[in-house]
Amino acid sequence: MKTFDLQRMALNDVPLDFLWEVALRSLYTFILVFLFLKITGRRGVRQMSLFEVLIILTLGSAAGDVAFYHDVPMLPVLIVFVTLGGLYRLVMWLMSHSEKLENLFEGKPSVIIEEGEFAWEKMKSQNMTEFEFFMELRLLGVEHLGQVRLAILETNGQISVYFFPDKLVRPGLPILPEHCCERFIKMPEDADYACIHCSEVTTLNAGDESTCPRCANKVWVKASTASRVT
Repeated sequence: MKTFDLQRMALNDVPLDFLWEVALRSLYTFILVFLFLKITGRRGVRQMSLFEVLIILTLGSAAGDVAFYHDVPMLPVLIVFVTLGGLYRLVMWLMSHSEKLENLFEGKPSVIIEEGEFAWEKMKSQNMTEFEFFMELRLLGVEHLGQVRLAILETNGQISVYFFPDKLVRPGLPILPEHCCERFIKMPEDADYACIHCSEVTTLNAGDESTCPRCANKVWVKASTASRVT
């Protein structure tokens, strides 16, 4: 085999006029995907459940193969789409009648913040870190966790946030980028400090080098009490 062979890289052993067939196959798979999404009732894609991701990946594989492989027939791909469409409808119907099946395919909403701090015990079972949520929370206007009464990670990956009224905002862990919040192992002054790992807030004195009683972390930031700007 010759390396950097432009003929092989561009067309390999297919004729030039096969490109017209590729265009037709691409149009065919585009129409199939569009019809599938319309029939299954999807109006758009933002964050998908695990089951929906599985369906889309399977469709993508079938659509991609038939689009540019000359030896992949087009009719079996139609059967793939019809079968997956029927399976999708069936599973949706079964989930509407079975909470256990719905939890299996879609998962359950998870509480990630309670009363201004991470719901640490619940989060540890989710196989994820608290830093994964910081960007989403900032996009929702959260500056520190003390502003949040309750935050729920929904099954589609989005976060629902319920805020404290301004007068009830408590000291909380700032969630701004690291360069915006100075970190301490030895406390510079008497103040409320938040553990950068689990968000535990405690009052520490100047010169203290404290270990978090919740997660054994030794790095702290000053807890913020800023009210929300709406």
